[in-house]
Amino acid sequence: MSNGTTRRHTALPKARILIEALPWLTRHRGKTVVIKFGGNAMVDEDLKAAFAQDVVFLHHAGLKPVVVHGGGPQISAALDRHGIVSEFRAGLRVTTEDAMDVVRMVLAGQVQRELVGLLNRHGPLAVGLTGEDAHTMTAVKHRPEIDGEPVDIGRVGEITEIDTGAIEALLADGRIPVVSSIARSQDDGHVYNVNADTAAAALAAALGAETLMVLTDVEGLYEDWPHSDEVISRLTASQLEKLLPELSSGMVPKMEGCLHAVRNGVHTARVIDGRVQHSILLEIFTDEGIGTMVVPDDSEQTEQTDQSAQGES
Repeated sequence: MSNGTTRRHTALPKARILIEALPWLTRHRGKTVVIKFGGNAMVDEDLKAAFAQDVVFLHHAGLKPVVVHGGGPQISAALDRHGIVSEFRAGLRVTTEDAMDVVRMVLAGQVQRELVGLLNRHGPLAVGLTGEDAHTMTAVKHRPEIDGEPVDIGRVGEITEIDTGAIEALLADGRIPVVSSIARSQDDGHVYNVNADTAAAALAAALGAETLMVLTDVEGLYEDWPHSDEVISRLTASQLEKLLPELSSGMVPKMEGCLHAVRNGVHTARVIDGRVQHSILLEIFTDEGIGTMVVPDDSEQTEQTDQSAQGES
């Protein structure tokens, strides 16, 4: 076989893959996508690099990605080094004043910096900020209920307000904002640790994002876990709300975030498997949508479009 023929045979599948992405490129161009970065994708070097490539690809494809991150494993490791015990109540980290200093240092000074560095290997794109910057996120003390009683878990915040000004200015300037999930306090001059799933959802709603994507360490929302590993590929906000009480504690903030997003103007919210390299591109640009997609109840049009986008007939 001549060299030319060999080249044609290897190049054609690549062309087909690019063409398959065309309807999605057209549909998503200019749209804001909020991506919650977490789970294994956050600690595995290859997955981290693939994540950065995906986000930069979205940027160059004309989308406006905004990355929100927490840093559970990194925070736990740093607290250990400082001799501070990690305690969780109601699925949330108990955050003393001392622990909050460490949380802030790890999120803004380590995790965010690394992510900004990975993205900026591809050009002068990423700018890091925390929810404290330009009043991006404001919070009050969150008191979860355990057995019907509110409990004090320290400097854990509940978002009361989002100011998207700084993020919108960065997007208008062609940058990729990378946001650490720390909020300024509404009432006492301190800062709060905020669940990153919740922060990403609140930000997606405030930005009027097209899509919220939450990277996690499972394939999606399972139909009947642990009896079945069938993933629910698509469900409406009301269907999700009915399922919430049955979910494992780790999935609750993710799925509550998806619910909040689609009930507040975001067109689709998706939980996708961050252990799969390039899962973001697979989800946005191919017929084989992966993970679980949540859509609003009241939009027939959205549902039909998204069914076809998931490759369903």
